Amino acid sequence: MKNGFYLGIDIGGTKCAVVAGDEDFNICKKIQFETRTGERNYNAVLDEFFVHIESLFSTFPREHLKGIGISCGGPLDSKKGMIYSPPNLPGWDNVPIVEIFSNRFGVPVSIQNDANACARAEWLMGAGKGTQNMIFLTFGTGMGSGLILNGRLYAGTNDLGGEVGHIRLAKTGPVGFGKAGSFEGFCSGGGIAQLAATIVTEKLNSGEKVAFCADVESAKNLTAKTVAEAASIGDPVALEIIQVSAEYLGRGLAVLIDILNPECIVIGSIYSRLYSKHF
Repeated sequence: MKNGFYLGIDIGGTKCAVVAGDEDFNICKKIQFETRTGERNYNAVLDEFFVHIESLFSTFPREHLKGIGISCGGPLDSKKGMIYSPPNLPGWDNVPIVEIFSNRFGVPVSIQNDANACARAEWLMGAGKGTQNMIFLTFGTGMGSGLILNGRLYAGTNDLGGEVGHIRLAKTGPVGFGKAGSFEGFCSGGGIAQLAATIVTEKLNSGEKVAFCADVESAKNLTAKTVAEAASIGDPVALEIIQVSAEYLGRGLAVLIDILNPECIVIGSIYSRLYSKHF
């Protein structure tokens, strides 16, 4: 890295990552770890980030660090560099994240909503390259979108533009953003887990067997990963769960197409990893 290197920081509700890369978007090294929000506060998570960053300096000299970019689920303020209580990061209340990193490492630091950051990446060097109007959808623990409109990132009045997970697609259903039947409720990792718990519990209570879940108590702890793995080998109950989620994904996409008239929609995260001959 003759012109120095940059650090990319991703803070997620389930996992976090730090990458070292160059100005040509080459990722040279990535370190990933679990967030464990139920066990530790944001200071403990940041301490783990610092440990991993210090380990990177053994390969990439600290004096060559040019800047740090942080992505995180909202709400946040990209101008003030603050994180404001994201639903999937309990306890991350009014965290001056940019100040913390800039004080520690002495380089320019910026933060962006994770979906917006992904949208810019796909627009600059990925599936949306060359477009003027593009939507990126991220499906992790939660769900959101990044919007490229008329060749520019649209962030809204206070970095909440593109929070399409708030859209209510049904009167009842899994809860996302505190709304039953929301886009996030049906289509995020957390929402698919809720959907699985409901459908599997109904099956078990009616006397049906579910290969990937032994009893009603276990249904409460199902994850989207468990469902996807079962669906990939053709489990009928898992396929039913994915089918329901996919139907609501289609409904949500139709709404976005009607309103925003994009050239393309880039789907990331969970849905980009769901491959099966049974779908």
